Amino acid sequence: MIIKNCNIIYLDKIEQGSILIENGKIKEINPSKYYDEDVLDANGLYISPGFIDVHIHGAGGYDTMDGTSEAINTISKTIAKHGTTSFTPTTMTVSIEDIRKSLSVIKNLKKSGCDGAHVLGVNLEGPFINQSAIGAQNPKYILPPSISTYKDIIKDYEDIIISITLAPEIDGAKELIKYISDTGVVCSLGHTDATYEEMIEAIKCGASHSTHLYNRMSPLNHRDPGAVGATFDSNITTETISDGIHVSDVALRIAYKQKGTDNVLLISDAMMACCMPNGEYSLGGQKVIVNNEEARLENGALAGSVLTLDKAVKNVYKNSNLPLHEIVKMASFNGAKHCKVDNYKGQIKEGYDADLILFDDDINIKKVFILGKEL
Repeated sequence: MIIKNCNIIYLDKIEQGSILIENGKIKEINPSKYYDEDVLDANGLYISPGFIDVHIHGAGGYDTMDGTSEAINTISKTIAKHGTTSFTPTTMTVSIEDIRKSLSVIKNLKKSGCDGAHVLGVNLEGPFINQSAIGAQNPKYILPPSISTYKDIIKDYEDIIISITLAPEIDGAKELIKYISDTGVVCSLGHTDATYEEMIEAIKCGASHSTHLYNRMSPLNHRDPGAVGATFDSNITTETISDGIHVSDVALRIAYKQKGTDNVLLISDAMMACCMPNGEYSLGGQKVIVNNEEARLENGALAGSVLTLDKAVKNVYKNSNLPLHEIVKMASFNGAKHCKVDNYKGQIKEGYDADLILFDDDINIKKVFILGKEL
């Protein structure tokens, strides 16, 4: 298949061209000649790599913690319509039994495939977090950090663990961070009340990422830089929920300027109400009320989001001076690097998977291709 007359979004530029797709891969960019009768005229639309969401709990009325194939598959189909072609289902701070139930399903679907976005692995959020920065996690299931408990959680599922969020200031965390990072899993610092010094010590132990920047972490103060300050003052990567609700547009612009677009991932942190009407839902066994694109617990705490990555890209595009190709990079290639699949996903390059999306100047998704097949 040929997609012609498209504005191709590369890592460092946007150029008009055409793309030849064969056997689910990008065969050639700007082929000199082709004989394929299957030609799609994009009429000047942008074409970009599919988005990669490394932090998402649910969508379409289902949650990762439902622990069923139907749940993960529905999430996969729902977010694919909004340009996300790969994701890491994200667990909550719940019982070890429930986490493992979801891990089993995720492992099977990573192997067999979903009807929408690819499952790249799993993102564990908790249970080794700080109760004082609980957010929408369930305090009943917080556990003290320990290597043995971590091994109990992931036993038989070591090959699908992409990342884990923990609080570095809790006793036992440093030893766990060293162990986790030595296995190649991304150790992310979040749901934390850590000081700047505790964060920097954790980074020295191997932590390489921080979870939903600004949200549920000790803030930047001019005399006490906290977790936000440590994220800014180090070379770790981070992620933002760019919905204009979790973080102001000004704070987002500051973050992108400080960290640079190579070091920030756009995430949704979406929960089951994503792409669903206002109403009552649940997250980690707790009641969530969704109204006007805000998801909150009964106590008023934000409970994930109803964001999709196309909206995240649009929000940043409309509220910053960043060029579009850099914003798309934060929603695609940076996630591919995070998941260690950047040698075949996350950019438009010959030999890479044909996970592609077409959208207009207002970031409205027009077509989605997963491994070259239109959704």
